[in-house]
Amino acid sequence: MILGDGMIGQMMEPVEFKSPKKRELPPKDWATVGTGGRRKPNIINSLYLAAEELEKHNIKLQAKYKEIKENEVKVESYNIEDADVVIAAYGTTSRIARTAISQLEKEGYKVTYLPVDSYGMISLEDLKASITDETILISIMYANNEIGTVQPIEEIGKIARERKIYFHTDAVQAVGNVKIDVKAQNIDMLSLSGHKFYGPKGIGALYIRKGTKILNLILGGGQERGRRAGTENVPGIVGLGKAIELATENIDSHNEKLLKMRKKLIDGVMEKIPYTRLNGHPEKRLPNNANFCFQYIEGESLLLNLDMKGIAGSSGSACTSGSLDPSHVLLAIGLSHEIAHGSLRLTLGDDNTEEDIDYVLEVLPEIVQRLRSMSPLYEKVKGGK
Repeated sequence: MILGDGMIGQMMEPVEFKSPKKRELPPKDWATVGTGGRRKPNIINSLYLAAEELEKHNIKLQAKYKEIKENEVKVESYNIEDADVVIAAYGTTSRIARTAISQLEKEGYKVTYLPVDSYGMISLEDLKASITDETILISIMYANNEIGTVQPIEEIGKIARERKIYFHTDAVQAVGNVKIDVKAQNIDMLSLSGHKFYGPKGIGALYIRKGTKILNLILGGGQERGRRAGTENVPGIVGLGKAIELATENIDSHNEKLLKMRKKLIDGVMEKIPYTRLNGHPEKRLPNNANFCFQYIEGESLLLNLDMKGIAGSSGSACTSGSLDPSHVLLAIGLSHEIAHGSLRLTLGDDNTEEDIDYVLEVLPEIVQRLRSMSPLYEKVKGGK
């Protein structure tokens, strides 16, 4: 297990092979198991911990809502005749969330998918127009994992609260990179995952606003207030707690460093490599994300060549790494299959340096040019034929 900060590993080590009982942990660390937020009660009211991202998304999307009040959901037996509406942003949700939403459709729920513009941004007017008297949930990805676009979460939360509709956001990519205030942004449910902010893998959490009643995920025990029965992953939980503490404490300096390197990377790539497109919003994007499309080459060939030079990148999300299809996100923002196949995502982290950016800007243009030289179509374009 590789952790982003030695302090996280040190906190996990004393409890890694122990049975998760209160007496084996200091009180301040055990608080992480119960609520995850007793250290900062103004930020987190209730946190439920999950072993996998799939659980986090399913636990809130599989809830059978029937009677809606401002701060309460009455959970009753499901009646397909009373099917309600769930709103999600088309094309910019993660594969895990889309699978959970698709399951709701199979069970009879009506789902409205909002379109996105060429930057991957939803329209607030489209959102308002899509809301009906039956709408019970709005689920929008906070920041896209592929193109980095950050949605207007505070405005969406305001709309949801005014209409007394529950609002969930998948903030897996945003936590540690964007300042989040669940109260000010009127967020009712928020998904997060530890490995995205240098915590241990295999541990995540779902924030649930106090008073929100949902269907229990796993029955049998009283752990996590009965929401998810079973022995807690105490080392993972402690590591998650410490990781999010460090990520939020250092977020300003973290982002300042990343934004400087990201600008240098994007400006350099766009200047050095012709027939290149920057994907995602140019400003309203994650500080660590740069996503490009290079015409006349295949993304897989590009990745292989970069890997041989010691540069790690991707042509899509980790959730779709086994698929040969182009990114559904890139198709949703209007790119053709041919252009979408030539995508490259580079993400920056705390360990990256200015020298790393210089190396990428030295190596990447050479690889792109070499791959394009083998493309008959590029030779025609280059020759003006």
